[in-house]
Amino acid sequence: MAVNSPLPLATNLTPVSGILLGHAEAGIKKPNRKDLLVLQLAESATVAGVFTTNRFCAAPVQVAKAHLAAVAQSGRRIRALVINTGNANAGTGAPGLADAHATCAALAGLLGCDPTQILPFSTGVILEPLPLDRVVAGLPQAIKNLTQDNWFNAAESIMTTDTQPKAASRSVVINGVTITLTGISKGAGMIKPNMATMLGFLACDAKVAQPVLDHLVKQAADTSFNCITIDGDTSTNDSFMLIATGTAALEINDIGSTEYVALAQAVTGISQQLAQMIIRDGEGATKFITVTVEQGRNAEECRKIAYSIAHSPLVKTAFFASDPNLGRILCAIGYAGVDDLDVSQLNLYLDDVWVAKNGGRNSDYQEQDGQRVMQQSEITVRVTLARGSASATVWTCDLSHEYVTINADYRS
Repeated sequence: MAVNSPLPLATNLTPVSGILLGHAEAGIKKPNRKDLLVLQLAESATVAGVFTTNRFCAAPVQVAKAHLAAVAQSGRRIRALVINTGNANAGTGAPGLADAHATCAALAGLLGCDPTQILPFSTGVILEPLPLDRVVAGLPQAIKNLTQDNWFNAAESIMTTDTQPKAASRSVVINGVTITLTGISKGAGMIKPNMATMLGFLACDAKVAQPVLDHLVKQAADTSFNCITIDGDTSTNDSFMLIATGTAALEINDIGSTEYVALAQAVTGISQQLAQMIIRDGEGATKFITVTVEQGRNAEECRKIAYSIAHSPLVKTAFFASDPNLGRILCAIGYAGVDDLDVSQLNLYLDDVWVAKNGGRNSDYQEQDGQRVMQQSEITVRVTLARGSASATVWTCDLSHEYVTINADYRS
């Protein structure tokens, strides 16, 4: 089960005016499971996204990016998103692209819009043909189920190896107008976003100009989905989409406005919540680990060091075993790629325990203190570099026997 992450309740997920959600059991990989999702958007909605940087990006990623560009040129709006689980439609070449386009065309025909107004997303096994006939056959059922209060079913419909659905809602009052935000995400393995297998969809009912939304989705992703890692693998399908339905009486056209700042804070907050749910539900995870690097020369070097710690199999297995073999952390810092790092100025903390002082073992450090922290289900690793004022935080989990078991049996 997920680390200190209670199952979301359908009653706690707030509908967002201007978006309808419908699911179906299409039998894409296995029978009798929710595996197809349609999000229908109001005509006033604006949509922005960030995608995987994997050069082997999946067919739906390629099509979604092309469709976003096409509607921007034509003046049209995105009218729907379609997501399937059970098959990634990645590594499928020209037939995979054709299948992604066909999926968009089929849904567009049912909704009465242009295929470029549909964004497709897929998650699941790579290098296997998409069962297009099952996807298309499931679309009418998904449309039949379209309702505003279907967020919990939507979260279940995009799961793969997740042990539980991931969803959250919150609201913020801006200039006297209550803005509602609700989002879902999925992911439990193959997680090291670089944009963040991971999908995230977040909607709000504010009216946000397209250039502003494009800026906001990148800003939110950089401090949420781009700050998580489970196993260091960047998937072929990672996508994070931000939707502003435009149905509320609040309009934001300037990233310098106080209204933008307030909305950005809310979007970033819920994005971090959804991103952390992914880490808490990491495949086989037993511990949630925050890695913070402070006093760096710039954010880039802080992030390099944080990710080096968070990616290390030796560090992650030590956390799983509750073994305070903390020299592994120093080792990961040393090979992070910050070539001019003066390790004699470095300090390492494990929660409240000062482990390494000025590059060496703190004379006051006792292994039983490290052992006490390592046995916790939530742990903070903090590194200070004494080089400047920059900082970065990354969230990760431990690496257990169960991770190997899950991924060894993933296709079965």
